[in-house]
Amino acid sequence: MAKVLVEDKHQEVNPGPILDACEELGVPFGCQSGVCGTCKSEVLEGMDNLEPKNEAENEMDLKENERLCCQARIKGGSVRLRPLQ
Repeated sequence: MAKVLVEDKHQEVNPGPILDACEELGVPFGCQSGVCGTCKSEVLEGMDNLEPKNEAENEMDLKENERLCCQARIKGGSVRLRPLQ
């Protein structure tokens, strides 16, 4: 199992999308398809535990340490996020 952490809360997840876990942890969402940027978050720890940015994230022109929670996929380990909205 992998782990997604936001503030002082966490969710254990299987490798794959982190959208549902982030929603449970209070990350705000809008479109959930990588267009609006509402779920943009700073990765504080564990960037190497995420799969590379996908096309939607690359088109969003995110900083190196930012990801869209609706698009990011975890490979394993843990990831600590800070929502930017």
